[in-house]
Amino acid sequence: MSVLARSVGNAFRNKVRTAAVVAVLAVAIGLALSMLVANQAVAGKVAELNASVGTVLTVNPAGGQGFEGGGEPLTAAQAATAAAVPNVTSVVGTKALRLRNATAAAAQTGQGGPGGPGGQSATTVTTSLTAAIDAGTLGNRNQAATGTSGSSGGTATQAAPAFTLPITATGIGAEVDATGKALELTQGTGLGDYNAASTGALLGTTLAEKNGLSVGSTFTIKDQTFTVAGLFDAGTAFGNNALYVTLPAAQTIAALPGELSTMIVTVNSMENVDAAKTALQAALGTDKADVSQGQRNLQSAVSSLGSVKNISFIAFVAALGTAGLIILLIMVMLVRERRREIGVLKAIGAPNRTVGLQFVLEALVLVAMGSVVGAAVASFASGGIASALISSNTTGGAATGQRGVPGSGAGFPGGAAGFPGGAAGFPGGQGSPFGGANQLLTSVTASASPGVIAAGIAAVFGVAIIGALVPALLTARIRPIEVLRGE
Repeated sequence: MSVLARSVGNAFRNKVRTAAVVAVLAVAIGLALSMLVANQAVAGKVAELNASVGTVLTVNPAGGQGFEGGGEPLTAAQAATAAAVPNVTSVVGTKALRLRNATAAAAQTGQGGPGGPGGQSATTVTTSLTAAIDAGTLGNRNQAATGTSGSSGGTATQAAPAFTLPITATGIGAEVDATGKALELTQGTGLGDYNAASTGALLGTTLAEKNGLSVGSTFTIKDQTFTVAGLFDAGTAFGNNALYVTLPAAQTIAALPGELSTMIVTVNSMENVDAAKTALQAALGTDKADVSQGQRNLQSAVSSLGSVKNISFIAFVAALGTAGLIILLIMVMLVRERRREIGVLKAIGAPNRTVGLQFVLEALVLVAMGSVVGAAVASFASGGIASALISSNTTGGAATGQRGVPGSGAGFPGGAAGFPGGAAGFPGGQGSPFGGANQLLTSVTASASPGVIAAGIAAVFGVAIIGALVPALLTARIRPIEVLRGE
């Protein structure tokens, strides 16, 4: 009988014991594989965060953010200066616009609304699009608070038409967001060269639906015809009431060539962010630009994820060691039970390697069965284990990340809406087409990929070989006469 056949037969000699051993091994192997999968998932997320969210700086005009404050606008020359700062890998300029439906803007201007006394300035940009959001109670209340309710001197004039919300428009200088990730579209394509004037535009899905537009449809902004190149889904009603054009196109629409509303600066690594921020502020001047790190509060969360990565690896090693110890103890027991069999094999001339190979193959049969069950366990349990580890270590960091920058508001970095770090509508916002930093923390997906499972099983087999070979070879060194005499 061959060594392989004898090993397989021995593995099933006692079926009850074999089932118990396989069950125990399956638990240990399943836990080891789950921890390995979780470790790989967290490692990938840490790398993603370190390469994107944690390395982003936002530059705004000194004294101004969004459509609030004052100061002088940023320029293309300042963007070039920022790009030359050490450790800066990219600078993406944006130009923000607010669009009004042409018909509604004309009607409201005639009624003392926006564009009239106390209303929106004459720089209002008109469009053929209609906002996808109804003003509702909040919109009309906010409009009345600006003194554009259509009344004068406390005496009601002609009733103003229903207020319509503006459409958020952004000119962007690259097909990336505030986290450095590529812009993802649900339909269509990007805008090509984002540093060249273009008549293409990216529309939020609800804005396109409201206006009956699809990829290839046209609309106008300030009497210029634009074509829908692609559609995005920001995940929020506010974020989908927005559109994106190339930076030069937005500057042309606003008749402000070379002017920027904000700059998104990416640093080469998280370790260099503080130094780059200081150098950037010095290069641009404190009286010309405000440099902020809107995602600084994510560093603690990234650190927590690093702890999860270390914990999962330690747990993997511990579970792997447990599986090896189980194999070692089982093999010690089997070798002691079969001392007479080993003595007979040695007496008829079986070399040590044959004796050792028989027990190694028997152990591998048990491990193979345990690995099949353990892999199935890992495929179901790894996601829950990873989520539990992450949620327990990043709850505080994620909660901080949702608050944004202190003192922010609509149109401010970290604010509720409008600009980088806001909740919707612009790069970095939660629910913006570019995605939010908080989603990055909570979107770790642990999938039991074949490569990771194969690597884990290979490690288990390596430990099993050692655990089986050690007792077999120690016993095989005994002289046959000594083994048979003791039986």
